[in-house]
Amino acid sequence: MRGKFSGRREAAIGLGVYAVYLAVRHLVVNDEGRRKAARNAERIVALERRLGIHAEPELQALLLPRRRFVAVLNVGLTVGWLMRLYGRRDPEFHRLRRAAALATLGAQPVFLLFPTAPPRTLDHFVDTIADVSGVDLDKGLIARLYDPIAAMPSIHITYAVVTAAGIAETSRSPLARALAPVYPPAVAFIIFATANHYVLDAVAGAAFGFAGLRLARVLG
Repeated sequence: MRGKFSGRREAAIGLGVYAVYLAVRHLVVNDEGRRKAARNAERIVALERRLGIHAEPELQALLLPRRRFVAVLNVGLTVGWLMRLYGRRDPEFHRLRRAAALATLGAQPVFLLFPTAPPRTLDHFVDTIADVSGVDLDKGLIARLYDPIAAMPSIHITYAVVTAAGIAETSRSPLARALAPVYPPAVAFIIFATANHYVLDAVAGAAFGFAGLRLARVLG
């Protein structure tokens, strides 16, 4: 049955998912949580080195001389595809929104049990958000609106996978459908270069995205 389009319902779902995210943040963002997150970050780096995939520092060093470019990357890529689908009352909207919500909720136990500090907090990385963009994420209102030790998995990549699937399946433009698979790698490039996520974060984030899409399809 075709889902109903209700702005109030969508707002309630979005706020509900965000409330769960903030509840996990409240439980984990404390002195002990930050110490655990730092240890987990070192564990991820050690595993990446053993696997030969710890390429984030080299990529960041390559781009740091181009500071203006890095500052732009820190803004990120935003594709409001769900909003577009909602606006045109596309029946696929509900499945894709469900996938994003399910993937986000599924990541919360990981954020709670395996808090992970992002690469920019480690000594061999540059915090491009603070040093290049001049934004301090640990002060003011913004510090209360996000979880600073939720690097694993990368929700940026989770949403990129869901967005790419949505574009590939629903876009009326053949060019957009053809380019859709490029979007997740582009986001991965950004989060590595800006030291916001590790390679393994991206792998895990993609897995959550695909799992969310699959579960959303099963649920109809």
